[in-house]
Amino acid sequence: MENQAEKRPIRVVWRNVVIMAALHLLSLYAITQMRKAHPGTIAWEFFYYVMAALGVTAGAHRLWSHKSYKARLPLKIFLAALNSMALQNSIFDWARDHRVHHKFSETDADPHNAKRGFFFCHVGWLLVKKHPDVMEKGKRVDVMDLCNDPVVMLQHRHYIPSVILMCFGLPTAVPLLWGESLWISYLMCVLRYCSLLNTTWCVNSVAHMWGNKPYDKSINPAQNMFVTICAIGEGFHNYHHVFPHDYATSEFGFRFNLTTAFLDCMFYLGLAYDLRTVAPETILARKKRTGCLNS
Repeated sequence: MENQAEKRPIRVVWRNVVIMAALHLLSLYAITQMRKAHPGTIAWEFFYYVMAALGVTAGAHRLWSHKSYKARLPLKIFLAALNSMALQNSIFDWARDHRVHHKFSETDADPHNAKRGFFFCHVGWLLVKKHPDVMEKGKRVDVMDLCNDPVVMLQHRHYIPSVILMCFGLPTAVPLLWGESLWISYLMCVLRYCSLLNTTWCVNSVAHMWGNKPYDKSINPAQNMFVTICAIGEGFHNYHHVFPHDYATSEFGFRFNLTTAFLDCMFYLGLAYDLRTVAPETILARKKRTGCLNS
């Protein structure tokens, strides 16, 4: 069926265009000021990048979107706080959109349909009104478990103050303890935030366009090591779209997969349980049936 995305007028959300343009311009300026930053500030923002990323990968993605494992209340609260560090929509909104993405992948009902081009699936989908199919077919996706999760709904209700504090307030304030200037501290905070945004978007764009496909050669998602490293384990994307319920998003465990290593630690601490995996014989059978054996 011919893709109808090109036949409908595109409605630009100019507010988002201005915000994203300003964010990226300020981040480019921040790069020129990195030499002025204290080494402790750079280290702090790198640490914060990883923690915020875990709020997306281990939290919004693997726990709440796919229910690939279960978490005790302290871990849920911790992951919700980390997710607010990332400022990529609330857990509820993120998980809802991600379930729609998987159910209707690479169609007009996919919020970031990769068949509409690199720019669209990377950031453009946030700059225009959603395709009507996203709204219509998205209603078919069950989100009652999210609605019934008190941690998810608490974060959703108080999302704005939580991200002001966790994404900008706290990371800007801490470097002041070792004498960093407020302006440089803020610039490094913005740069960290923008970097993590683009890393997450690369899962939707780069990992849907370039890489090998050992599990299913007929779909767009691919294994991409660049995305795997930058997105702390989310680049095993051909595997993930074939076996979305696997908590590790990979058949290789924690190798090149910091998020899986984190979840393994949480399991041994008793904070994560019922980690879902795929039997090796099932993986091998799928490779032989639909994969590209040369990958």
